[in-house]
Amino acid sequence: MIKVVFFDIDNTLLSFSGYVKEAMKVGFAQFGLKEYTEDMYSVFERINNSLWTQIEQGALSYNELLKIRWNMIFKELNISFDGEVFEKHFKERLFSSAVPEPHAMEILEYLSKGYVLCAASNGPYEQQLNRLKVGKMQDYFTRIFISSKIGAAKPRKQFFDYCFKDLRESLFPDLSPDETIIIGDSVSSDIAGGKAYGLKTCLYQPQPAEGPENCCADYVVSDLSDIKLIL
Repeated sequence: MIKVVFFDIDNTLLSFSGYVKEAMKVGFAQFGLKEYTEDMYSVFERINNSLWTQIEQGALSYNELLKIRWNMIFKELNISFDGEVFEKHFKERLFSSAVPEPHAMEILEYLSKGYVLCAASNGPYEQQLNRLKVGKMQDYFTRIFISSKIGAAKPRKQFFDYCFKDLRESLFPDLSPDETIIIGDSVSSDIAGGKAYGLKTCLYQPQPAEGPENCCADYVVSDLSDIKLIL
């Protein structure tokens, strides 16, 4: 029987992609850069995902990402501007960004009545904590596990070791991974990490993916409200 539900934050509970597009549009205008076009987001997404994959693998630190991310993006977009200056703008806007994914509040309200909810996110601690607070989601969570606080990122075993040690010491002394489920949008982070540790897994995938990459998840939902059919 499931006792604990782990929730990813970015692009699971709070829209990260929507925020990025708005931050690029506003920032490009503010700094007098090229006019933002939708195709530019795909460049951000590809480079950002590649850097976060390196973080997940332990090959890159978050602070290193902050120094190189926008310089790499600007180089590909043929924009001559200091990427670290733009990173500051990007982070400042992200700190208070809290656009919920469709039905996010509904599913948190529903699950909170029967399960212990825990946030499980890769990212900077204060930023993610503030975004949950601004989005009025923080109070739904009994625990908030963030990689920068833990010192390890999903999908690494150390991230889940920390979570389960905390939960066993405070709530469920004999908690087993198969009594928990992780819900998230990332196959490489949420699903791969959860499966390797023995958790049940649910992939949130609003748009169908090409190829069989989602086949490893126990469940796949295109709408968060569909989680009611699982839990």
